[in-house]
Amino acid sequence: MLKMTIAFVLVNVQPGSEEEIFDKLKSFENVKEIYGIYGVYDFLVKVEADSLEKIKETVDLKLRKLDKVRSSITMVVIEKYTSTT
Repeated sequence: MLKMTIAFVLVNVQPGSEEEIFDKLKSFENVKEIYGIYGVYDFLVKVEADSLEKIKETVDLKLRKLDKVRSSITMVVIEKYTSTT
């Protein structure tokens, strides 16, 4: 069973604003990891908190409110699988 609520968020930003958005994302308390990625989305962001409500606050009230964020997709983890190999 998961002790913390975890979500992964794909974030698309305006071209040229990657560094600015990265700096803002890393200041958010519940953002634990940020990956720059290629493709339609610019970042894969791991958000971790002790409740789904806090995940929602981080994504809806902070991340999505950033001026240069164009779109995002949030995927909430329901179960973690580990490999034994």
